This record gives sequence, C-alpha cells and structure tokens, in this order.
Amino acid sequence: MGKPVPQCPIRLGEPCTLCSPGATGPQDCGLVWLVMDDPDLRERLAELRRERAASLAGATA
Repeated sequence: MGKPVPQCPIRLGEPCTLCSPGATGPQDCGLVWLVMDDPDLRERLAELRRERAASLAGATA
C-alpha cells in the first residue's frame, strides 16, 4: 500500500502542498485556520464543497 496523501481542505481536490511556511499538513496550516475561524469563509467553503459533491455525483450517475 502507498502512503496516504493529505488533501488540502481549502483547495478542493488538491493535495496538501504545505503552502504555509512551517506547516506539516492541514492540521497546522495557517490558511486552514484562517478560513475555518471566519464564519463567512467557512460557509463559502461549505457551499463550494456541496457544489463539488453535487457535480461529482452527477458525473458518476
């Protein structure tokens, strides 16, 4: 089995590329913290996730 690749929770569908200096993954990424700490950004991210899920479901149906 291969090593699991952490996914970026902000850039949907992309792997975590450690774009924030000092981050070891999504769990301690400053960008993730900023987005999840802001209610408006968190809600927009939820909308984007729902849209992505719907488009992926439509592609497999």
